[in-house]
Formats: sequence, C-alpha cells, structure tokens
Amino acid sequence: MKSKYLFFQLLVLSLVANTFVVQAQYRKTTYCNPIDLDYTYPFHNSQRGISYRSGADPSVVSFRGEYYLFVTRSMGYWKSKDMVNWTFIKPQSWYFNGSNAPFAVNYKDSVLYMAGNPSGSMSLLYTDNPSEGTWKPVKSVWHDLQDPAFFIDDDGRSFLYWGSSNKWPIRARELDKNHFFLPKSDKVDSLFVLHPQAHGWERFGENHTSPIKPFLEGAWMNKHKGKYYLQYAAPGTEFNVYGDGVYVSENPLGPFEYAPNNPICYKPGGFATGAGHGCTIEGPGGVYWHFATVHLSVNYKFERRLCMFPTFFDEDGLMHSDTSYGDYPHYAPDQPTKQFQKGGFRGWMLLSYNKPVSTSSSVKGHEASYLVDEDMTTFWSAEHNDDHQWISIDLERPMDIFALQINFSDYKETNLWGRMDNLRQRYIIETSLDGKQWVPIVDRSHSFVDAPNAYIELEQGVSARYVRYSHVSISSQHLAISDLRVFGKGHQAKPHTPKGFTVSRLADKRDARIQWKPVKGAQGYNVVWGIAPNKLYNSWMIYGDNCELDLRSLNIDQTYYFSVEAFNENGISKRTKIVEGK
Repeated sequence: MKSKYLFFQLLVLSLVANTFVVQAQYRKTTYCNPIDLDYTYPFHNSQRGISYRSGADPSVVSFRGEYYLFVTRSMGYWKSKDMVNWTFIKPQSWYFNGSNAPFAVNYKDSVLYMAGNPSGSMSLLYTDNPSEGTWKPVKSVWHDLQDPAFFIDDDGRSFLYWGSSNKWPIRARELDKNHFFLPKSDKVDSLFVLHPQAHGWERFGENHTSPIKPFLEGAWMNKHKGKYYLQYAAPGTEFNVYGDGVYVSENPLGPFEYAPNNPICYKPGGFATGAGHGCTIEGPGGVYWHFATVHLSVNYKFERRLCMFPTFFDEDGLMHSDTSYGDYPHYAPDQPTKQFQKGGFRGWMLLSYNKPVSTSSSVKGHEASYLVDEDMTTFWSAEHNDDHQWISIDLERPMDIFALQINFSDYKETNLWGRMDNLRQRYIIETSLDGKQWVPIVDRSHSFVDAPNAYIELEQGVSARYVRYSHVSISSQHLAISDLRVFGKGHQAKPHTPKGFTVSRLADKRDARIQWKPVKGAQGYNVVWGIAPNKLYNSWMIYGDNCELDLRSLNIDQTYYFSVEAFNENGISKRTKIVEGK
C-alpha cells in the first residue's frame, strides 16, 4: 500500500513539474512580431470553402490591472497581465459572427463597454467581469457605424468617432455627459478626409502604386499633455503599406491639423509588413504601445495578423512608433526602461535568412527555400502531415542562438472554422555543431498550446551551426510553414556603412529615389527618413542585393532627411551621413 501511495505522489509531482516546465517556457522577456496569438478561423468565407486564420483591427484596453485585446472576427477576446502572454476568453454571449473593428472603453475601472457589430448597428455590450466573459447588452442607439472609437475626456465629456470608406470622412459627435451612449445633439462633425494627391502614403495599392481611391478607416483617440491625437488608417488593409496617421488638435472635435511626420506607424518592408488600423495604449512604466494590423492576404485579402510597437511623443509633441527591425525580437512591455534604448530592440539578428535548408519532402511550388526567404506570403509544405517530416537549416558557421519563430501557414484548409479547443502544433527543435550530435532545445511534442506564430525565447543561448525541426503532429490538414526564423548573434564582422548614398525627390514630390552601393557581406539594408535630422522616425527594411528604393510615401510640402544602414547576422553598420532630399 505504501509503495502504491509513494508511486501516486511521484506521479503527481511529475505532472506538476511538467506543467511548470511547459508554463515556464512562455514567460518571455522579449516578443516578436507578428504577435504570438492563437488566432481565430473566421466564418467570413465559410460559404466559399476558404479557411484561414486572421486577426485584425485590435482594440486594447486596461481594466483593473489587466489588459484586454479585442480583435475582428475572433469569437471572443484575450486578456493579459504583461501584453505578451495572452489567454483567450470565450464569452457567454457575443456577436453571432464575431465582432468587426471592435472598440472597448474602461469606465472608471467599474464597467467595461465594447461594441463592434459587423452589421454596423452598434449593439453595445457591458460587463464588470470581463475575465469571466459575462456580458449584457445595452439598447442599441447607434446605426450605420463602421470602425467606431469611443473616447472619454478628463472632464467626463464623451465622444464617438467613426468611418470606414473611400468616400466619406472620419466623423464625430459628442455624447450626453450623463448618458454617454446617447447623442448630446443631432450635430455630426466631419473632421477630415484623405488627401492622396498631397500625402503619398495615403495612395492605394502595394507600394502605393494603384490609382484606386484609398480607404480611410480605423479612428482612435489619445490625449497626451493636453493635445488630442486622432489616429486613422490608410490606404487599404491588404497591402504592405497599410499604416496609421494622426491629426492633432487642442479640442476633441477639432479643428485638427495633419501631423507633418505622418504616417506615425508604418512598416512596409521586412517579414511582417503593414501596421494599420491600430490603437494606442499606455503600458507598464508609462510607455505607450501601438497595436496594429499586419497584412498576409494569401488565402483571402482579409487574412491578417497583429503587431505591436513602442510609441513615443517627442519634445515637439510629434507622435511616432518605432518600427525599425520591427519583426525582430524586442524587449517586452513589462521591461519599460529598455524601451527607450533604440525602441527596445533586443539586438538579436536574423541568422537563418537564405541559409541552406533541406527538408524531408516538399510540395511542388512550395519548396524548402521558402522557409528562409523572409516572405510571409510564401511557404514550404510537406507532402505528408506525419511524424516523419523534418526541416534542417545550416547556418554555415557556429552562432549564438537566443530565440526562434515558427510561422505556420494555412494551406488548402477546408474544415477549420471559428474557435476549436483541440488546435495545437507539436514538434521538437534540436541544434548541433557538427550535424551529427544533436541537442534538443525545444520540446513541444506533447504541447496543448495553439501557437500558429510561435515565438520561443530560449532560457539560455546555445551555440550551434545546425537547427533541426522534427514534426510530430498538427491540427491542420497540411503541414505548411512560411518561415522558420532563427535569432541570435554571429561571430563575424558587422557590415560596413554603405557608400554612394543619394536621394532624389522626383517630379512628383510624393516620390523619392534612394540609392546606395552594395556592401559585401550584408543581408540587407534599413532605410530611415524623417522631417528633421533628429526625427528619422520611419523605416523600410530591404533584403538581398537590391540597393535602391522607390519611396512613394512622402508629403509634397515637406522637407525630408534620409540615411541607410546595412545589416547581417552579426549586427548593424553605422548609418550613412544624413542626406536632405531635395
């Protein structure tokens, strides 16, 4: 009897220990875009048999010491204490097809309100216990609203902003101070429209190359040091140049002035592109964070992911998000003092770009090389979804590995819709110095965690030349991975500063041609620009041998300054001398 009791004790202790190990590996000090979230399979295209994950139009709000994240078509929402580790909450009552462009507002830490009905009829929900998912309806008093945003000022006055159109402006109205879901009057204020003829970044299309009228959407309001920052998205969610701009005023209803450094959140290059239709929230330590939408648009144009960037207000009150190396590991929000060091960039470089890669099998058109091409829209797919599949990456020399990101793709999915409890990805990752002796560094062979964009920060760095992914199982029909990204530090030299850097503003002042000479050993280049030499707030990451950029994001009546730096797996070069674009 004693031996049986001892065995039972040991079994319980083993289960507890294993549970602790599984939980511990998710306690990250860094994060990496796209955000590591168990995205929902929306019903939006189920009638057409198109199945894909998506997350877009984030609305983040703090409530009683926790953060809540509301996302389009997600059949619920997430909560977190640190803005990195998110737990999904399935509410007891919700919108039938999920919310669309939702907003949430905290009323005096006593009640949380949210709305986002896909029909445009803003049936409101409220709760005093969002952690439990118990919501009650408020009688709908708003109609024909898309992309609403709600703002309560310091004096208790409340305002509603809305708009999603390539025709109509962002509009607003003040609400009754005592019954702030009722209009104060019938007056509706038209605040501003897009001006793509003057603002290059507001032009439609990939790289702003389409003549179609752009879309204005995604209003969000912040107040900072007495000024009102009304943010908006343009030109379209399905493009790499989706971004957010801001108008500023001394009054919540304007008049508003266009910020000269627009767009304030913009990430057109690199792996996870697009940074529009977002929200800005003050996080730990008083650092602001801008959550936004990443475009993917492989299975459907509204296939998307989420991103987040530290956001600042400079000495002149200019709002700006730091998106440089924005899909590399950055310090997590619960380490706020680190956010002021180059925007919180951890300094871990990408080790796997264009490195030799081999696989157990591949489907024609989805070969192994797509695993290391830094393109979220391409992917490798195995011939089978079984435990005989593997990936092996040769980093070509020993390097220090600190983190990995595995981005699974939805390839020919037909049977995944909404929220399901059994979604998971199971695998083992090993490293080796010689390709013969392997050491496991990640074991998710028995994981119950759903992480389609899994970001794994190692507790301790490892020195290795080879990285091997061994597949166990996945809930999807097909095993498909867009990129297996390895982050850390190489031991060779950083690239030299690029030479021959020139900038020419073209006849269309919205455009500039930027050129430089290639740098030996560079993986790519990061172009930065802004409205003053000390305000180079925007960036564009370029991989490979391309040494020019046709930039179509400029405002016609604004002077700009430019620089470029080279990078590789060993680090980042010094920037070139700043050049004024004439």
